[in-house]
Amino acid sequence: MIDILVRILINAVALVVAAKVVPNIHLTIGDTPANWLKVAIVAIVFGLVNAYIKPIVKALSFPLTLATLGLVSFLINAAMLLLAAWISTEVLKLHFTIADFPPTFNGDALIAAILGSIVISIVSTVLGFVNFGRRAVF
Repeated sequence: MIDILVRILINAVALVVAAKVVPNIHLTIGDTPANWLKVAIVAIVFGLVNAYIKPIVKALSFPLTLATLGLVSFLINAAMLLLAAWISTEVLKLHFTIADFPPTFNGDALIAAILGSIVISIVSTVLGFVNFGRRAVF
């Protein structure tokens, strides 16, 4: 249970850092606990999208991944971030937008999603190294 909460916290921190670093990623971050609860819900949505939908998309795109030598992975990560933004904004009515997406998908949204997914990957990796959890450290 604690491991899941730590992963949600890592995702939330990564999303906040991406919202602060990438100019076109808009996430409501405030001083009130309600705003931080919204960030946690967006982090849960992002974690669920990455846990359940991303493996299916990666398996289906494996031939394309081989043909592009892995560069399509950037687009898959960006698509998962855009999907999390769509679910958060349109379904859950939380304010998480990437450029004007949702509802408008344009080049700015794609570039911001690619940059955001890179920032999220770096922050998650660094915080994952810090998180020892229940692993034995020798």
